[in-house]
Amino acid sequence: MFTNKTVLDRYLSLPIPDNTTQCMYVWIDGTGEHVRAKTKTVDFIPKSPSELPIWNFDGSSTGQAEGSNSDVYLYPVALYRDPFRLGNNKLVLCETLQAQPQARRSDVPSPVSTDTNFRHTCKEVMDKAAEQHPWFGMEQEYTLLDSDQHPFGWPKNGFPGPQGPYYCGVGASKVYARDVVESHYRACLYAGVMIAGTNAEVMPSQWEFQVGPAEGIRMGDDLWMGRFLLHRVAEDFGINVSLDPKPIPGDWNGAGCHTNFSTLAMREKGGITHIEKAIEKLGSNHAHHIKMYDPNEGRDNSRRLTGRHETSSIHDFSAGVANRGASIRIPRQVAEEGYGYLEDRRPSSNCDPYRVTEAIVRTTCLD
Repeated sequence: MFTNKTVLDRYLSLPIPDNTTQCMYVWIDGTGEHVRAKTKTVDFIPKSPSELPIWNFDGSSTGQAEGSNSDVYLYPVALYRDPFRLGNNKLVLCETLQAQPQARRSDVPSPVSTDTNFRHTCKEVMDKAAEQHPWFGMEQEYTLLDSDQHPFGWPKNGFPGPQGPYYCGVGASKVYARDVVESHYRACLYAGVMIAGTNAEVMPSQWEFQVGPAEGIRMGDDLWMGRFLLHRVAEDFGINVSLDPKPIPGDWNGAGCHTNFSTLAMREKGGITHIEKAIEKLGSNHAHHIKMYDPNEGRDNSRRLTGRHETSSIHDFSAGVANRGASIRIPRQVAEEGYGYLEDRRPSSNCDPYRVTEAIVRTTCLD
């Protein structure tokens, strides 16, 4: 059932007092996959997350605390423009903490974080590697589902035609729910998320958006906010978003979050040498990275990384030029020019970008 959006617009267009801002606090819940949000009114227009108050929520209702000790703190870390309420209103990405810090983030010990707050250690690692200027670009694949959790646009009692015509497809018989995709793209641009592009994927009703290039901690921040915006936009259309890495069993592509990575040395002339060294290190730590690349330590990804449907086997590490069946792909242009970046094709669509980017930097930059 849908509410009347025209009626909603009547109220959203009402003026609010000067210097009054609605700030929607957004955080990762206890699943490590989903986001939650609630709104606070402040009597100023925030320019930085550090200006906003620390807030709290009932962690026993989000899988992040026991009922007998349920208060979990929301610590603002990144600020975005609100594409739904417009004006000076803000979206506020937050870390979740088990105790209220007495100082700003740099002075807070990591044990205060909740079990699914991986941003804190990621930020520490990115700060240590700052002189190497790690850049990331992440390709977020997702599947759109109808209210009955069946892929949107698919026949209710069957399947669409085989894969082939849907990737980057055009036309009503090849792509579904482009309205959601275009709306999400504009929402990201308005909010300040570094969205780089989007395309229809190999399986019908599966899409992808790319975020980056982003340096350091911003990669994780912007991807999580991009995911929030995707869920929130799809909500307006009555459509659900799945980040499951293998939403439909059988001869259908899974969903990943391919991660493009480079350091300053890789991007400079002769950088291919540094790329090859990084690949060697990644290969030596394959098992550890697999555990970091989905929220269930590889169990989700095992349904996707089978060696079929443009994936490598979860059990083996491989690398190759222009090879989409390898663990690590070196783009052909990079191989020809001798510098650039690598693509790690192993992360799952439901990965935590903080864990993925932290693992890559720990392995390749900090040994």
